Amino acid sequence: MTFDATLTRINEGVQLHHQHGRREAARDLFAQVWHEIGEERGDPLHVCVLAHAMADVQDDTRQELLWDQRALTAADQLTDARVAAAGVPLSVAGLYPSLHLNLADCHHRLGDLDRAREHLRLAEAGIGALGDDDYGKLIRDGLDRLTRQLGPE
Repeated sequence: MTFDATLTRINEGVQLHHQHGRREAARDLFAQVWHEIGEERGDPLHVCVLAHAMADVQDDTRQELLWDQRALTAADQLTDARVAAAGVPLSVAGLYPSLHLNLADCHHRLGDLDRAREHLRLAEAGIGALGDDDYGKLIRDGLDRLTRQLGPE
């Protein structure tokens, strides 16, 4: 594992948002890092993690959806070797449930229930890649919540 300054900076933005409630400061930091990494042309791991975090600080659901889609596209270009080298404690497969859950939530809030259910099914299909830890519980709880909100088809 090597030190990854970009992931460290992204984590600083996540902390600004989640620990300190400084959503706009996090968004500004993420925008700066986004530019520095070459935007969507950057390292797929950086693009995925940054876009995933950037989605969380958007005020507009359509913008949040765009960032979530970017994260998913970048995840499709990742390898387990790259993820492990960066010290990320998940396999690539372990990233997908959260990515699809976020997409499902956006589509639900935008009123596109068919797409929401589609991404919910994809998230549930990948849930086995998650461990029996706090992160896995967080994603499973989110899937359960959204499943209840969507109700029967």
